Amino acid sequence: MKRVRSSSAAETMVLAKEYAGTIDRGDIVCLQGDLGAGKTNFVRGFVQGLGLSGSEVSSPTFTVINEYEGTMPIYHFDCYRLEHYTEALEIGAEDYFYSDGVCIVEWPERILEILPNEKKWITFKQTGKEEREITFH
Repeated sequence: MKRVRSSSAAETMVLAKEYAGTIDRGDIVCLQGDLGAGKTNFVRGFVQGLGLSGSEVSSPTFTVINEYEGTMPIYHFDCYRLEHYTEALEIGAEDYFYSDGVCIVEWPERILEILPNEKKWITFKQTGKEEREITFH
């Protein structure tokens, strides 16, 4: 477990960009934290670390999954609006989990029942207006 502090969105993006360098194809990265805790900024930095600009990242709240093509396929899930994990099954979430890309999942606790056992977990805690504590499990 590694715990770091971030004092800005830009700093969170830098941490994420560095973290992306540790990722392999097939990895699943779960991001847990309250609304506004920095998860989407983390995703922006993460995709930068995989060869994209980061500007293409928006919260996929209404589409549930956004796909990006960097140095490997990136599947960005936002499960906030899902009422039940079966909704993720209906849109083929498991196909993404077992693909050759990387999945990054916001609100993973909403689909915990279908997430593979092997996954990386990152929690975000807002500790001030701009400050965050980010824990890599």
